[in-house]
Amino acid sequence: MSIDVVSRDEWLAARKALLEKEKQLTRARDALNADRRRLPMVEITKDYRFRGPTGELRLVDLFEGRRQLIVYHMMWLDDRHQACPSCSSFVDQIGHLAHLNVRDTTFAAVSRGPWDEMEAFKKRMGWTFPWYSSEGSDFNYDFHVTFDESKVPFEYNYRTKEEIAATGFDAADWPQPFDLHGLSVFLRDGERVFHTYSTYARGVDNLGFTSNFLDLTPMGRQEEWEEPKGRATELGAPAGSPGIRYHDEY
Repeated sequence: MSIDVVSRDEWLAARKALLEKEKQLTRARDALNADRRRLPMVEITKDYRFRGPTGELRLVDLFEGRRQLIVYHMMWLDDRHQACPSCSSFVDQIGHLAHLNVRDTTFAAVSRGPWDEMEAFKKRMGWTFPWYSSEGSDFNYDFHVTFDESKVPFEYNYRTKEEIAATGFDAADWPQPFDLHGLSVFLRDGERVFHTYSTYARGVDNLGFTSNFLDLTPMGRQEEWEEPKGRATELGAPAGSPGIRYHDEY
């Protein structure tokens, strides 16, 4: 096992040097958050419909009377009739929503799966947060998390299919329709709803409780893309990524 062991004074000097970088990142993050709050908004005029435990709902109903709504676009696997493991791992981290609700903010997940299948999977996972089906609606397609080129042109994370392929990620041969994940934010003024923000791919990455905690550890997330290469294995972790599974399958 390869460990760089130093004296406490040497460690403190290295830690203070890293602290300066952390402070720079914190200040940059604060400035970025301020810019995000300054973004203009787009009014939602399409009549999206959803299904939940109480029946059919409009987008404005998902706010539950509050001013703000955060929607996690959760991937649905048609061939397995359940949400994807990575999205399931993400929402496993959703805590007590009172801390959002008291700040006039509602959280909800939305998937395009059939409601009866979603309801059964929600019960299996033990989730208590609001989760709605957008099956039969344009919602997922318009927010570019469900891909079916017979309905809308391919776009993910504000990139075309060609731009995405240039990054090395090619979904051209995936059977359509298929889903990817994302997160969108909305503001309500009476019955009017405004889209303020959406993020995709690793834009949701920094919101995860588990990944954020693991980023603070010497072995990190134990994924192959992390630097320095092989660090987790050097410190005793099993070779290869442990992968993400449903929490009742570990």
